[in-house]
Formats: sequence, C-alpha cells, structure tokens
Amino acid sequence: MTKLLMVCLGNICRSPLAEGILKSKINSKDVFVDSAGTAAYHVGNLPDERSIKVAQKYDIDITNQRAIKFIVEDFDKFDFIYAMDESNYQNILSLARNCEDEVKVHLILNESETLQNLSVPDPYYGGNDGFENVYNMLDEACSAIASKL
Repeated sequence: MTKLLMVCLGNICRSPLAEGILKSKINSKDVFVDSAGTAAYHVGNLPDERSIKVAQKYDIDITNQRAIKFIVEDFDKFDFIYAMDESNYQNILSLARNCEDEVKVHLILNESETLQNLSVPDPYYGGNDGFENVYNMLDEACSAIASKL
C-alpha cells in the first residue's frame, strides 16, 4: 500500500482539502492518504468551515478529519510527503534525519504541469474565493498524483 501525507501549517485549510480531494480520486485499498500540520495550533480541531464548505460543493466530505501535527515518525509511516508551500517544505525538511527522509518530501503543486514551483496560498485570512482557488489548485495537483499511482 502506498501512503501519502499532505502537510500545511495548521492542518485545517489546505492539507485537509488535499487529503479529501486525493481520497476521492484513488482506491483506498491501494492508497492511504492523511494530512498534518507543521504547527500544533489546531490539534484536534475540525477543518476550517470554509474548507468543509468548498469540499462539500464538490461532493467531498472532510468532516471526519481532525488536525494533527507532523512528527519525525511520519517519515517512517509515509512514502510521499506533500508540502503545500515552501515554508512548510523547509519545516518538514528540517526534521529529516537523512537523505531517505528528504527524498520523500515534495511541493504538491510540482506534481502539476501548469503549476510548477508555485505555493498553495494559505486562504485562512482571505475570503471564500481563496478557498475555491485553493481547491482548484489542489484538484489539479491531486489528479496528477492519482494518475501516477
């Protein structure tokens, strides 16, 4: 089974959406998807209501998710770790113990041919349009990931 982890800062906006979107595109018998945050601000909380709402718009339910913090042991649990932006990418790499850990970490939008080297913007302080934009970016990247799996 291939195991993937989606990571953003607080694990309430971007990474829960990425988890939900990718889960909707794969066979759960072959692929396990989870999400985490590099900070512990929201541990135990539901995804942001705006993330839940935009996911529901596309028939994806993320209300069973709860925020967790990325930990070093996640390098042992997951085959691929997808960071939403450069800051979280660097935070994850700072915890890597060796090259084997480092090669597991990727910027999620680099999986898309049209969104290379871009960051998924944090929509937390923006309006609802920011969540829609994030959904569309993640949908494109997750489609590319799913096709590779």
